[in-house]
Amino acid sequence: MSDESQLPKLTQEQHDEWVKIQFERANKHLAENGVLFDSVATDQSRYLAPFVAVWKIKSLENKYYWVISGEVPVDFIADKCAIDARDALRYFSMHWQVKSENIRQSAGDDELQQKYAKLLQIGAENIYRTYNNEALWKDS
Repeated sequence: MSDESQLPKLTQEQHDEWVKIQFERANKHLAENGVLFDSVATDQSRYLAPFVAVWKIKSLENKYYWVISGEVPVDFIADKCAIDARDALRYFSMHWQVKSENIRQSAGDDELQQKYAKLLQIGAENIYRTYNNEALWKDS
């Protein structure tokens, strides 16, 4: 994703539906990992529909997390790992690159694991380009 002009144009209704779906995916992923949702810090969350959403979510235990969803694997990190949504993208990108390489090294001939490693690598590259695109962050 090199710039916002490459994204498909969505109506407001399509955008809102995409954001809703991504929030549901993010919340489901957290719940599957034992983190129960309390609220969203919408002023710190960012949505680049229909590519990626980065949510800052507060849990019922009063802990904050950065959660990523969209056309990438859903994942989350503690809020202390990143200062803002942009920095969270950088963190996810670096984390996924390392994780992808570790999977490649240990998966051997496991085709499913190799496909997952490739998915992580592609996701890492795409979100790093988004992180690195100054035009997308000028209003942040």
